[in-house]
Amino acid sequence: MKTPNQSPPSGLSRKEIKATAQMKKIMAGHFYELDKAMKSGHPKIAWCTSVGPAELLRAMGFLVYFPENHGAMLGATRISTDFIPVANSIGYSPEICSYLTSDVGAYLKKQTPLSKAYPGIDSIPRPDVLVYNTNQCRDVQDWFAFYSREFKAPLIGIQTHRGVGEVTSAHIRSVAEQMKSLIPNLEKVSGKRYDEKEMRLVLSLSKECSILWKKVLETAAALPSPLSFFDGTIHMGPAVVMRGTQEAVDYYKLLLAELEERARNKESAVEGERFRLYWDGMPIWGKLRPLSELFSTLKTSVVASTYCNSWIFDAFSAEGGSASGGNLDPFNSMARAYIELFIVRSDERKEKYIEEMITKFKIDGIIFHDSKSCSNNTNSRYGMPQRLQERLGIPYIVISGDLNDLRCYSEEQTRTAIEAFVEQLGSRRPYPPDVTSGGR
Repeated sequence: MKTPNQSPPSGLSRKEIKATAQMKKIMAGHFYELDKAMKSGHPKIAWCTSVGPAELLRAMGFLVYFPENHGAMLGATRISTDFIPVANSIGYSPEICSYLTSDVGAYLKKQTPLSKAYPGIDSIPRPDVLVYNTNQCRDVQDWFAFYSREFKAPLIGIQTHRGVGEVTSAHIRSVAEQMKSLIPNLEKVSGKRYDEKEMRLVLSLSKECSILWKKVLETAAALPSPLSFFDGTIHMGPAVVMRGTQEAVDYYKLLLAELEERARNKESAVEGERFRLYWDGMPIWGKLRPLSELFSTLKTSVVASTYCNSWIFDAFSAEGGSASGGNLDPFNSMARAYIELFIVRSDERKEKYIEEMITKFKIDGIIFHDSKSCSNNTNSRYGMPQRLQERLGIPYIVISGDLNDLRCYSEEQTRTAIEAFVEQLGSRRPYPPDVTSGGR
């Protein structure tokens, strides 16, 4: 998930995270391994939605490719807008997920940012099977269906409940049984029998990765924060595409140690941090760098987000768990973890979660991104910001844009709105002390 290579404004220094070099190395290894497998025909390749049953696929011997990661790369390199109209022209609406439309358009034009990032890779990897989970949206199912037709590869998936309040045993049983029902088809494609011992090993590594990623993000609770949301969108890469592997675990141990040292030394991601914000909704991938720099000039740190926390799976357990809480098999813990995701919960649960984040990360205000093509990850359309402000007194701003389609985004209007919002934060109370000097 690369960001455009731009230089910061004069006088603004960007603090690089040293572990970034290692992250780039293992991410390159991930894509080169997929490319080699495609060209040799072994191991088999499974496409998977980013919050899907990746653990099962790894345990079945597949290499796993995540098209949403490719969609983010298309957005971050700012080429997605060239491809979206291509998908529109074959019947995919401009209103649906711009990950889908930019990715399909790029495929039809036979282009990929992987070629520039990783010399020698000429295309996305061809799938042997495509596995989706609708815990994010319906669009992922239709996205994978397009490629299933193109590559004549089997399409299987999981239908997840939405608007979930309390996660019940019925929810867990439903998703766990759907996961198990995938096994015969996966065995047929992979030529390998399901091995529960291997499943538990992969799930154990995925759990460890998840715990470490959570600890990485929670370093931002320090005053000042050593990590920003914009850093998180880059360093979440291994948690998305490599969880269930030792490489991801080792990387987050390295990153966590660096950030904990930063926190002890009061090294701030934003020099002179004075305000702390929460970002709800999708990133605007093609504008991560300029937005990061804008907030830095305003001495405002976006310290936490709904999005980066989407890859924290507290419920994973290699020992398993039954729908009622006892020990049975690992599918129950996976089912619970994938149902507890913020995106599938009721508004009441979402509001409670955001309230907890406001307290934990000492948040001064919330930015809601209203993403044109991603209604499922947009939480500003049904009164949530107003309810939170009324109950908690937390100020907010809603900015319009999109995850990939930059035609939906106005840089000038967004900058003006953010500057006014930060000024509003300063007028609500005495200008807060610079936390790098120990005050707040």
